[in-house]
Amino acid sequence: MPTTRATRDGFRMSDVLVVALIVIFAVLPFPDETFRTTGMLLIPALAPAVIIPFRRRWPLAALGVSLACVVAVAAAGSISPSALLAVAIACYAVLDGLGRRIGLLALGASVVVAFFADGWALEGDLFDSTALQFILIIVLGGALGDTARSRREFAVAMTERAERAERNRDDEARRRVAEDRVRIARDLHDVVAHQIAVISLNAGVASSSLETRPERAREALTTVRSASRTVLADIGGLMTLLRADTDADTDTAEREGELRPQSGLTDLDALLAGFRAAGLRIDLRSPHHSLSLSPAGDHVAYLVLQEALTNAHKHGRGGTATVALRTEGAAVHLTIVNPTASESSDPPRAGHGLRGLQERIAAVGGAVHFGSEGGVFSLEVWIPTEAAAKP
Repeated sequence: MPTTRATRDGFRMSDVLVVALIVIFAVLPFPDETFRTTGMLLIPALAPAVIIPFRRRWPLAALGVSLACVVAVAAAGSISPSALLAVAIACYAVLDGLGRRIGLLALGASVVVAFFADGWALEGDLFDSTALQFILIIVLGGALGDTARSRREFAVAMTERAERAERNRDDEARRRVAEDRVRIARDLHDVVAHQIAVISLNAGVASSSLETRPERAREALTTVRSASRTVLADIGGLMTLLRADTDADTDTAEREGELRPQSGLTDLDALLAGFRAAGLRIDLRSPHHSLSLSPAGDHVAYLVLQEALTNAHKHGRGGTATVALRTEGAAVHLTIVNPTASESSDPPRAGHGLRGLQERIAAVGGAVHFGSEGGVFSLEVWIPTEAAAKP
């Protein structure tokens, strides 16, 4: 409230100052009698002081009244400095409040009217130096008004730009948070889902074999223990990554690369051995040693096989799966096929694992297709080779 009151008082003081200047210029005894307004001429000389305080609300009306007073005094053979000063002040208000186009038209008309009115009062002497000074004051008033308006519009534009930039930063922050949530969910699934599935399956094997085949139960429990250690270590690494300082610009990328699971097709034998130990029979149709993938594509290929074999072990029928890897042109083609528990040909619903795989495959420029037909589920993935992935 103090700021509003001070602003309001400032407007009042400026109005008082403007009225005072008009009155002073009306009664000031100029050396040249042509610029003196006495007797009845004081009425049109002082009339602008009545309308000028309302120049912000009615700028054109204030300008029109001031010009009329200039013409009225000129018709009597005199020049009214107070009315000309009022014209300059009104031109300031017009250019400040109504914009440049209307303001320049009003300023031009005011200069023309004042110029010829002064020439009329001076009996045709259009270039009297004193009269021209008041014409320059009118032009200066208009220029100052245009400057004030431009500065105000610039300040408003800068404020809007700052607000828009802040909104964009908020939108970008929300977008990054959403992306981070998806990435965390995807990484958490990659780290946890496979090992938990191994733990669950081997726990079932141990439970069913505890009395009949204790050595088999012992092997399954050993696998459970190993998988538990692996998943705890992976979760610990993921938590360390999430808690890392995101503003550090030196070792963040290296630390992220060290903490994230970055297995590739070189670990395929160990992956297949783990599933075979859990009871899944896997038929590997093609060798993978000649496949040339980028590091990102190699990691995605590993995740595809891990997810597909996990689903085959958990949801498949018969405990069998077929894996085929081959190169097709500029892409590596991975196919995983396994019998399903249902004979329905309806396409399966994409769970979190398959949805995450679709996102990862799309990120490396690959393609994926999966479906179920005749009681057989198939997952086909195409991942660009390292040469094709380079821009």
